[in-house]
Amino acid sequence: MTVTDVTVITAVYNTMPYLTRCLTSLVEQTIGLDRLEIVAVDDGSTDGSGRELDCFARRYPGTIKVVHQSNSGGPAGPSNRGLEHATGRYVFFIGSDDHLGPEALERLVAAADRWDSDVVLGRTVGVNSRYIHQAIFAATASDVDLFDSALPWSLSNTKLFRRELIEKYGLRYPEDMPVGSDQPFTIEACVRARRVSVLADYDYYYAVRRLNARNITYRSRHLERLRCAESIVAFVADLIEPGQRRDAVLLRHFTWEVAKLLENDFLGLDRGIQEQVVAQVRELAQQYLTDEIRDRLPVDSRVRLGVARHGSLDDLLAVIRQDTEVGVPPTVIDGERWYAGYPGFRDARLGMSDRWFDISDTAADWLARLDTVSVAFEGNQALVVTARSPRADLPRLVRDVHVFAGETAAAASVVGSDAGGTTVRARISLRELLAGVAPGGELRIVRARLHAFGGVGEAPLRGPARLVRHRTLLLRGVRPYVVTSTTNHKGQLVIAVVPVTARRLTARLRSRLPRGGN
Repeated sequence: MTVTDVTVITAVYNTMPYLTRCLTSLVEQTIGLDRLEIVAVDDGSTDGSGRELDCFARRYPGTIKVVHQSNSGGPAGPSNRGLEHATGRYVFFIGSDDHLGPEALERLVAAADRWDSDVVLGRTVGVNSRYIHQAIFAATASDVDLFDSALPWSLSNTKLFRRELIEKYGLRYPEDMPVGSDQPFTIEACVRARRVSVLADYDYYYAVRRLNARNITYRSRHLERLRCAESIVAFVADLIEPGQRRDAVLLRHFTWEVAKLLENDFLGLDRGIQEQVVAQVRELAQQYLTDEIRDRLPVDSRVRLGVARHGSLDDLLAVIRQDTEVGVPPTVIDGERWYAGYPGFRDARLGMSDRWFDISDTAADWLARLDTVSVAFEGNQALVVTARSPRADLPRLVRDVHVFAGETAAAASVVGSDAGGTTVRARISLRELLAGVAPGGELRIVRARLHAFGGVGEAPLRGPARLVRHRTLLLRGVRPYVVTSTTNHKGQLVIAVVPVTARRLTARLRSRLPRGGN
């Protein structure tokens, strides 16, 4: 009797037409259908996803199992249902809008068997500008440590897990978490695993950012994300004893899940919601944000979390407005120490230590912070970015300034200094920008890089205080792309390069038709 090597579980809710590619990538795996089981749980889809699953199940009756259920409000429930039906030696989870490289499962299972691994990560790449943290995929490794590697930054469930491990410890997804429910599952699996391995030799997993951005992670609200952040932090604190090991994992959660609650969009919330968020962030910081975690946080996140912990809502709003409306804070130099002069620095009322504002070890990065003044297309040849540093002495402190859009280098020059600061102008070649773009398009963060104090400093450019989107249509060969300058959720200047597909063009034409018209 043939042993099922791997069960692939996918939670499905309204992911057409991406679902078709997902399923096709599974049934075409080189591991072969006789070693593969697919369990797809339809969580009350209304867009035809359920019918598509049934169609594939009829075509592959010995391989695909479909479970239909009413909508549960998140992926945790259907993921748990999938585990109830799994029979493979290993389990692999895939988002129903994502897809796999053809050899992914064969390579993953072979590595797990070769190294006796309980968890195996395969290199993941983003599609449609989906951001994927890449540090853990720097090299193939038979054994990585959760507490001494970049693994805490890659805690999605899109990994190969030994099913014996899952059942031994009763690992399941918390169904009260509408977003982020895969993280407690993955964290505990990595803590319990005898060995966690990484494969960086192949593009195993393609994580797709849907162009309509309708999935629950993209549209979740602040209070939902707050509750999930609280749940994740509490789970880690209960699972891992206090100390450096716990801090190594919680650093990720304070940097991402908690700090993201205080990003620039916080300003647009109703004050009542702002008060709730600040109160709970304050409690998390008081209980779990150690000095070691604080000192490893980026300065902007560190200051916002510190002010949320020690100050009032209005104090926090002043800090966020410094970044969104005023610009790069002044630099306070005291002896050999450099500090970010955010509102609240050395304010006796807040009682925050200087460590919250200390940038001495990252002074070169601090100098690379520029505020975008203007963005304009130079015909169809270039995008010209004019940015400003508050430091009039920048030309004296740095050797040179380079500007990049993603990995595309711009021609940059320091235009000049005055009493208020220094102006930097960069010309980004659109031909070079298109030459390096992935077929599905990309979102390129614009950043400055410079040499100072014997090292290299780098920082994203802050977007214009008053955003005016500039857009142009360009050709790469015969394929048209739309290039747009905009800002991301962190207020950073980004350039979106998106292919003009027939589906996108049809959707745009439909949106311009009069309502009720022909």
